Amino acid sequence: MEANMYNYHTWIEYKDEKILVKECEKILKDSGFTIIKKVEHFFEKQGYTGLWLLAESHFAIHSFPEENKIYIEISSCVKEYFEEFLKRFKKKEKIIL
Repeated sequence: MEANMYNYHTWIEYKDEKILVKECEKILKDSGFTIIKKVEHFFEKQGYTGLWLLAESHFAIHSFPEENKIYIEISSCVKEYFEEFLKRFKKKEKIIL
């Protein structure tokens, strides 16, 4: 097996991160990823950081409501899961973004 990492990151317009978190977690599972652990932090005034430790690497969401932005990043060592995630994520884009 050759060591490779596949990475995607983007900024999206801020919307309710609760919907985004729910949809992204479903997309991760449906794409074949194994979620080992999920860690979340809700900032007191506003904002959210979520990290999903995957058997195949990681996924993260960081919200910046004061700037109307959310940053999303996924890294994976499994190309097939990574590509499936991107395909599903982009199909849901209009709903969750």
